[in-house]
Amino acid sequence: MSLPPVQISTLAQLTSGQDWKLSLAHDRPAHMLIWLTRGQGRLLLNGTRRGVGTHNALSIPAHTLFSLEMGRQSMGLAAVIPDGTDVRLPDGPRQLRMRDVTAINELTGLLEAAQREANTGRALSQDALDAHVLLMSVWLRRQITEPEHLPQPMNAAARLSAAFCKRVAAHHAQGLTMADHAAALNVTATHLTRACKAATGRTAADLLTERVLHAARSALIETDVAIQDIARHLGFGSAAYFTRFMQQHTASTPTALRKSARG
Repeated sequence: MSLPPVQISTLAQLTSGQDWKLSLAHDRPAHMLIWLTRGQGRLLLNGTRRGVGTHNALSIPAHTLFSLEMGRQSMGLAAVIPDGTDVRLPDGPRQLRMRDVTAINELTGLLEAAQREANTGRALSQDALDAHVLLMSVWLRRQITEPEHLPQPMNAAARLSAAFCKRVAAHHAQGLTMADHAAALNVTATHLTRACKAATGRTAADLLTERVLHAARSALIETDVAIQDIARHLGFGSAAYFTRFMQQHTASTPTALRKSARG
């Protein structure tokens, strides 16, 4: 089976004007490289929350829970790289705060050239995009070996939060509760909640809710799957329970959300 093509987009194109697509905790089936060129915000990655700003490069492997909240005036570019390609990318999530002007110009140039290829639709444009992504992977692997970009040790709360986020990404559609995840991690629900709150500013229940909410909204907007089938897929006991969940967190019914997004 052939893989989807590499995609290059702006942050605005990535969200289509719907901030929840990035601001809710979620994971994606493809690798992402996000390059922030203007603005500041907050990032959830690898089970911790941290600030982000101009000339931050975010390497987010496929199926890694993350969220990105940026101000209205923020700008950036994103490369979406299908999982399963031959491109060598960092195994773990990374945030690089770039200060070296040469390195900044290199990545900016690669992404802008890739964006031009994506927009022109010339012959062999996807081959050219693949080549640009290979060079981006070289840039990334060079940068993560620099002393200033070596990851900082994680404390116990951050390690537990990261383990929980990995479980949420893998099992969010199985109807598991936060207490179920705590038991699987051999900790109490109270301890898990305290660790996640310390590391991310969100409780464990908040993170699980956000992931399910993101999956629900995506399915409602991007597919024609029946609402009761979406509810079943996400582990809800009934369509009525799913409707109450959506009303509680969006103030709209699933039907209204789908109609509004397509109206």
